[in-house]
Amino acid sequence: MNKLTKGILVIVVGIFIWFCPHPEAVSDQAWHLFAIVFATILGLILQPLPIGAVAFIGVTITILTKTMKPAEALAGFGNSTIWLIVSAYMIARGFIKTGLGRRIAYKIISLLGDSTLKLGYSIVISDAVISPAMPSSGARAGGILFPIVNSLAKALGSEPDEGSRKKAGAYFMQTLWQGNTITNGMFLTSMAGNPLIASLALSSFGVEISWTLWALGAIVPAICSLIIIPFVLYKIYPPEIKAFPQGKEIAKAELAKIGPMQKSEKCMLGVFIGSLLLWATGSLTGINATNVGMIAVCVMVALKILEWNDVIGEKGAWDTLMWMGALIALAGGLNKLGFIKWFSDTVAGGMGDINWILIMGILLLIYVYSHYLFASLTAHITAMYAAFGAVAIAAGAPAVFVALVFAYASNLMMPITHYGGAPGPIIFGAGYNTQNEWWRLGFITTLINLFIWTVIGGIWWKVLGLW
Repeated sequence: MNKLTKGILVIVVGIFIWFCPHPEAVSDQAWHLFAIVFATILGLILQPLPIGAVAFIGVTITILTKTMKPAEALAGFGNSTIWLIVSAYMIARGFIKTGLGRRIAYKIISLLGDSTLKLGYSIVISDAVISPAMPSSGARAGGILFPIVNSLAKALGSEPDEGSRKKAGAYFMQTLWQGNTITNGMFLTSMAGNPLIASLALSSFGVEISWTLWALGAIVPAICSLIIIPFVLYKIYPPEIKAFPQGKEIAKAELAKIGPMQKSEKCMLGVFIGSLLLWATGSLTGINATNVGMIAVCVMVALKILEWNDVIGEKGAWDTLMWMGALIALAGGLNKLGFIKWFSDTVAGGMGDINWILIMGILLLIYVYSHYLFASLTAHITAMYAAFGAVAIAAGAPAVFVALVFAYASNLMMPITHYGGAPGPIIFGAGYNTQNEWWRLGFITTLINLFIWTVIGGIWWKVLGLW
């Protein structure tokens, strides 16, 4: 299906829903907005245009049809969490420009990397360390870590061919991919869709997920996953080479090539540590997470870590601002007009007296494994997060528990396919893993992660008094 055909299909579906009879409990305005939102989500899935363009067109149509007032339709662009993620993109640019991200990765490998299993842990630890300041999983896993991991595989004589790919490269690539899934869920600023989730949780469930709450809720299940998943992969998808004594030396040699830390790297490290401290202590300092990100950008520009041209040239940040602002406005409109409440009450009412834990489990499995149908985490979150969460809450599940479980699951569902997230095409394209292996491992590890984050995570959140 070419892009023109996809675009026509989106328009036809939107018009069809607009003129369909709707339940009496739903107002004309709410139904018309639903038609626009549904067509927009379909556009995000099919992508006849880039997602930013699709989302902006959706907002424009709501104004043109007078479904929403201009101020309401554009309100999403003033959402503070969007500007947090824009600021985080700038911090990520500083990591890449100064080379600090590569230095951190090689330093960790130089300390741990004398076996393929330890190298696997080095990969996920490196990803975890830089994840709070890098909301682009594609930049983190694909831009910084992939070239390093690829070089390590080749140093072991593991090439993307059937004769040698399983020596080490196949294991390394899967560990990078699966680890990136976990680190995406660790922080509000680790993945571009996370602030969208936080906005939906607040507007749909009345649950405020701050940077500190997200990190605190994730820390225990994330550490468990980071320990368990590389080991599970090592057992069910083992590398042929176990020992790699020269791994540390290779990393040390790369660090020697890079040379001593430059002034720009030291400044960037200071900005990073300062940001983490301020994010973690926001409840004490009274400085909100968005303001911390903005301060970090100001400091980087003042210290010339970034030039202003770097800021305005960060296309990922401004594209994210465009699509996220549009989607927040559209989703907020649906909730304000009562559509989400009507939907959740209707579905929950049809489930009778089924225990909320069972309902939650069924909804979670459907939510996660329906990601086979999506090539974008953003599209999936937009389509299903608020609706599925609202149904679970209507069935009796605690709101904070629901908000967190579906928030973290929105990241954990990424690895089930090779197209499920931004780094997928890069890592899969290296040729070390077959599609059957990728899907099989993704299914297994996703089940393990869901168990860890719902059971161990649920107990941890109970200890914290979150539900």
